Amino acid sequence: MISRRLRLELAPSPLLAIAIVALHAAAGLSVLMVMPRLPGVLLAVLLLALGIALAWSRALLRSRTSVRTMELDGTQLEVLLASGERFRAEVAGRRYVSRFLVSILLRHPVRRTILVTQDMLGGDLFRRLRIWAVWGKLPGVAAKQLPL
Repeated sequence: MISRRLRLELAPSPLLAIAIVALHAAAGLSVLMVMPRLPGVLLAVLLLALGIALAWSRALLRSRTSVRTMELDGTQLEVLLASGERFRAEVAGRRYVSRFLVSILLRHPVRRTILVTQDMLGGDLFRRLRIWAVWGKLPGVAAKQLPL
């Protein structure tokens, strides 16, 4: 029997980091427009700091809790963090899949969302992740197509 285990090593995504920080900065500017005094300035600065922290952790993968590797085995998902911690995760039924982004919601043992963009994996691996996210299993091939 052939194992369909797929190991996905994530690379940092500068584009996702820029998008996260830009959206948090836009939220901060929106707050400044309706609250121009000191509380508004403080909230805008906190929103920008939150965006930078999220970009550092989720997009640039620099935090100890950043997901560095995902291993897919059928319907199972195993996650390896930057700290070296490894755990098998229970994936929520709903996922967001688009041409540029896959969002995977984990339910157990931790509740969190993993965002994977195309530039984190590369073409073929990202396509296989998208198929897994939609169908809940890895694509297979017929026995005649396998190399001897």
